[in-house]
Amino acid sequence: MFLERLSTVSGRIEGAIALSLVDHDGMPVESVSLAPGVDLEAVAAELIAQVRTISSQQQELSVGEVRQITIGGSRTTFVVSAVGSGYYLLLLLRPEASLGRARFELKRAALLFESDLD
Repeated sequence: MFLERLSTVSGRIEGAIALSLVDHDGMPVESVSLAPGVDLEAVAAELIAQVRTISSQQQELSVGEVRQITIGGSRTTFVVSAVGSGYYLLLLLRPEASLGRARFELKRAALLFESDLD
């Protein structure tokens, strides 16, 4: 079920390299990828660790939860979006991809995944 939904979402995002549903420990639950050489487990573990660090700082500042983080690199853009309680969607994009469209599609996808994960 998750694999089919991830495939549908990534297909709507031009420039998507990979999309994963990741748990709060940084382990991918399910993933789709157009780049088999990308180590999604390592990427997910590292980025979710960063999200947890930022989230704890946000709580100390009383400014709310982290809902989405975008990291732009020269060859890849990473977008991490919260889904339900304790899950994230991790999207890898090519540099020329539309970040706005990607963020919109992740927001739509989060609504679909939340009902299955809660």
